[in-house]
Formats: sequence, C-alpha cells, structure tokens
Amino acid sequence: MGYKRIHWEDRLKIEVLVKAGHNTTRIAELLGKHRTSIARELKRGAYVHRNSDWTEEIRYSPDLAEEKNQKQLRQKGRDIKLGKDYELAEYLEENIIKKKYSPYAVIQKMKQDGKKFSISICRATIYNYIKKGIFLNLTEKELPLGGQVKQKRKSHRRRKRASAGMSIEERPKEIETREEFGHWEMDTVVGKQGISKKSFLVLTERKTRKEIIEILKEHTAKEVVRILDKIERKWGAAFKQVFKSITVDNGSEFSDAEGLKRARRGKKTRTEVFYCHPYSSYERGSNENQNRLIRRHVPKGTDLDTISKRDVKEIEKWINEYPRALFGGRSSDMLFQDELNRLAL
Repeated sequence: MGYKRIHWEDRLKIEVLVKAGHNTTRIAELLGKHRTSIARELKRGAYVHRNSDWTEEIRYSPDLAEEKNQKQLRQKGRDIKLGKDYELAEYLEENIIKKKYSPYAVIQKMKQDGKKFSISICRATIYNYIKKGIFLNLTEKELPLGGQVKQKRKSHRRRKRASAGMSIEERPKEIETREEFGHWEMDTVVGKQGISKKSFLVLTERKTRKEIIEILKEHTAKEVVRILDKIERKWGAAFKQVFKSITVDNGSEFSDAEGLKRARRGKKTRTEVFYCHPYSSYERGSNENQNRLIRRHVPKGTDLDTISKRDVKEIEKWINEYPRALFGGRSSDMLFQDELNRLAL
C-alpha cells in the first residue's frame, strides 16, 4: 500500500468511519491509504470530548485536522519545489520508507525506470525537505543511517593473530586496490542472542560489491565449509576464476582454514583464505558496509530462525540491484555481469 496524502474529503470520511467503530487498519483499507498515514491523521485531529455525564473520551475532528494541516503548510514558507506533484512525493515516500532506498538510490531508480514527473529534484533537495518535515510520512528516521552522519574510522593498533591460516599481511597488494575481480570478504550476521540458532553467511566481492547471502543452520566452522561447498558446486569449474581469494575475521566459524581452502572433491586448493587482525573489522570494509544494508531489513535483535530462505534471497536481490553512488548509479549486479562477460562465463 502506497503512502497517499489525506485531503479534506478523506477527513470527512474518516470521521464517519471512526464513529462507526472501525479501527485504524480497517479505515486504511477502506480509503486505500497506508495504515501509518491514518494513524498520524487520527493523532492530528484528536481532541478530548467531555460528555454530558462529565466523562471524557478522545474523538476525531476533521476541522481540527484540516486546521493543523493548513497551519503546517503555511509554516513551511514559500512554495516548495515539489509543488502539487503529489505523485512524486508519494513515489519518494514509497521507495524510501517501504523499499528502504536512500534518496540517491531513489533518483537513480527513477532514471533507470524511465519515471517522469512534472518537476525534477536532486538528492540534496530531498534530504533538505526531509529535514524540514515537508513530507507527510517521511522523516529522518527512515533514512539509511537514521539521519546520522557516518563517523570516520579511528586507527587501531594491530594485534597478533592466532595462526588459523594466512594473515592479511600476506595478501597480495593488488587485492587491496580492488582493481582485480574475484576477491571476496566473508562474514556472518547473527540473530537474537540466546534465541536464534541460525545465522547468515555473507560474501561480498570487493570490486563489484556483489553480495551472496546464505543461511547457516548452525554457527559452526563445519556449517560454513558446507555452504562454501554448496557455492562451489553451483559455480563448478568457474569457481576458481570467480572466487580467487576470501578474506575473513578470526571468528570460530572460520577456524577451519584448510576446509575453506580445499576443494569439495579431492585435495586441490579452490581458493586462498586470508585472516584479518583481531578487532580490525575495517579490514573487511566491504562486508561491514553491506551488513548495514542487510540490517535495514533485519534489524539487530531479530530472531533469524523466523526468516525464510525466500526472504533472504529477496534481501540479496535488493542489495545487488541497489543503485550505488560509488558506481555512478549502477548496481552491483551490472558490474558483476560485466566481469563475468570478460571471463566469457
């Protein structure tokens, strides 16, 4: 259900429906509005009514709601660039709130889909309007970082790592520059502590930011190797070309260095595995950034046992099709396919 603006005629209908005893969800269904829009509208028009027996109850007044709405519009000053293009406003709200896109990503999607509106709008203007409260439903809380500016990473002292495999210090320099395709970072996303048995295994290709998300039935090294075997089986002989190296942290789930490196059949090496320094998540910066995208759909504290394989693949698809400012609006899927074409895969 899209976020549609509420007008005077809608307020009159809401008053009748409230008096008839309908709840917020039902009113939204009857009017073809989003439940959140109706909830905010009821709050806007709420007042305390005193009955003849001196008891009090909360009621809805369309006149009060309209008055507050008009006052809010006057306080916004001169006409904004959105003007009366309600379709554009609803499109922005729909994609940022429901589809969890950033303002930049929405603009790129608009271009890719060939969407045309009566006016054009830039990323800075969208951010400015959100900050000023121009939108009916869209606030800073719906932005990727909740309206907060991402903090710069502080430098950390590197600590020695217990030897499970090759250190990141032995990783070839060309991997660091991201110029060569086929080098991945691997991490896990965990669910509600003490509740979730399952977790997510996530792999991010460093050059294209292509994302692979798989469900781990158990948070163990054996289960991680099983999933990597599954990915190798899917890619077949092309696996070594697409997965040249994988960089991981020192979590116990990645402790089987030989199992990660070894091909599922035979003793040949399928990929090289490098281990980061302890407490140095920034050495897997691509993973960390991609995990933030996953958390837009699966917030911390979520019981991952309730997330289906289909849900996981929808999140994976959303990330891979997401327009990236880093790539001039192109998606990871587009860049990844370009690389596969170069390899004739």
